[in-house]
Amino acid sequence: MADANQSRVGPTRRDYVKYGGAVISGGLLAGCGSGGGEETPTKGDETSPEPMGSSTETPVETPYSVTMEPTGTVEFDAVPETWLAFLSTYGDMGIALGQADGLQGLWNAENVPVEFYDALPGVEVDLSGVTTITGENGVDTETLYALDCDLHLVDPNWLELIADNWDGDDTAEISEQVGPFLGNYIRRRGDDWHDYPYYSLYEAFEKVAAAFRERERFQALRSVHEGMQSTISEQLPATEDRPTVGLLSVNSDFEGGSFYVYPVQDGNNHKQYRDLEMRGAFDEHIDGSYAQWDYEQLLEVDPDAMVFQYGFTHVSTDEFANKVAAMREDPLGGQLSAVQNDRLYRGGTSYQGPVVNFFQTEAAAKQFYPEAFGEWPGYTDDDKYPDFSEDEQLFDHQRVADIINGAI
Repeated sequence: MADANQSRVGPTRRDYVKYGGAVISGGLLAGCGSGGGEETPTKGDETSPEPMGSSTETPVETPYSVTMEPTGTVEFDAVPETWLAFLSTYGDMGIALGQADGLQGLWNAENVPVEFYDALPGVEVDLSGVTTITGENGVDTETLYALDCDLHLVDPNWLELIADNWDGDDTAEISEQVGPFLGNYIRRRGDDWHDYPYYSLYEAFEKVAAAFRERERFQALRSVHEGMQSTISEQLPATEDRPTVGLLSVNSDFEGGSFYVYPVQDGNNHKQYRDLEMRGAFDEHIDGSYAQWDYEQLLEVDPDAMVFQYGFTHVSTDEFANKVAAMREDPLGGQLSAVQNDRLYRGGTSYQGPVVNFFQTEAAAKQFYPEAFGEWPGYTDDDKYPDFSEDEQLFDHQRVADIINGAI
């Protein structure tokens, strides 16, 4: 790990990972880079049939570049070995591409659903040594100097928005002295601050794969995703046979009867619910991205089922059981159809990359449509994801494990 003070001296660019001239001259934070086009290797052909994953010994031709809004064109002289991601969305992308050993920092590794990785045969992901990159003062340059990463998978505009002590000068400094930024805030769409194109999960994932030169892994995982989407399309119940589902936050005040409720939104945060064509019970009752309701308001809509966002990441099995017990014991809460029919479920995180999305989609499919996709048994007492047999899986768990481990 580099000394934070020594990192400030020496050349103005990293010797082996750097920004391209289009970004430096075009303005990093203006959202007006050279466009959202495909990656553009300086040497060689990115679309060539030669394997590019780390499971092969094919030489990586350098330099190469990747173009992504809002950072524009980023040029690499070598494949990044160390990296960080503020949101676990991009952390999950890197892990999916076999880059877990190089992950140095995350916003909060404790809120990553590692039980999903544990459910993949032979996949080992240890986040115990990953640095939490936020502290009392938010994100600071000293932390990023100390981590000395080759690549920062962060939308710099979003970082400036949420960190009071971070601005465009900090982004430019770290880009020059440490390593480039690459990322687009794909969680939620329609925010006022975001005036450049959004990406879908797999559009953003493709950019990250290009940065790591892991196109073969990306294509293999995209194929698994397409297969899962096909299975959903073939088995999805007719609209009139689907339950209405209320989407709430597990961080609500269950005992006090105050709940954060959501419509099903565009963006990556609710991708699994849109893919499953979930009938969002609150969609027509909320003007905006969320509302705060009491038990009486919940009863007015009375969804057939309820799913609690962040239930997989922010509470344990026992903690979730205690929360919904408070709902059952409340005089009004106990009248809810979802409570009486025992259809209260732990839901997914809104910070999902490809692997997390596989599992969150599988779980939601079984929660909402058990007749089509099989019953959802819930987590085991030790907070492990259910061990489904191959014919019960919505996607091929072994295939995903093989791809992550390099057997593509």
